[in-house]
Amino acid sequence: AVHLCDVGAGAGFPSLPLKIMNPQMKITILEPLNKRVVFLKEVCREIQLDNVECLNVRAEDYAKEHRESFDLVTARAVANLRVLSELCLPLVKKNGIFVAMKGAAGFEEQAEAEKATKILGAELEKAEEVHLQDGSARVNLTYRKVRTTPPQYPRAYAKIKKSPL
Repeated sequence: AVHLCDVGAGAGFPSLPLKIMNPQMKITILEPLNKRVVFLKEVCREIQLDNVECLNVRAEDYAKEHRESFDLVTARAVANLRVLSELCLPLVKKNGIFVAMKGAAGFEEQAEAEKATKILGAELEKAEEVHLQDGSARVNLTYRKVRTTPPQYPRAYAKIKKSPL
């Protein structure tokens, strides 16, 4: 079964809808705010979703022991892509997929993060703009992990934020 990691899941998007649509999928949610973790665990209990692990942990810390162990990593509304790619790509298996769900500025972020995603071992596979019912634009960026992420990444969050790749 596909093992998905949702970084900074917030209220559980996109991981919980994906789990509902693909019940065999194994989900690991990484969320630094404990009150969100409590909420997500309650939602999973209420709607009887099994094989969903909700962890109160930062992605860059979790990656130390769980490098390259996920087939699919998703993130929505977490950070600028230069920062986000360093949080997420170390978690993706070689040949796995990273999907960054970005706002209207997604294409600009993708261009700015080209160096970072390359250093971290990923290549852009697909960039698509979607429009919500209210007419606003969103950009979904799909990366394929083609090389192992160098062992020095991810760095500590303060370093990532201060000097993004």
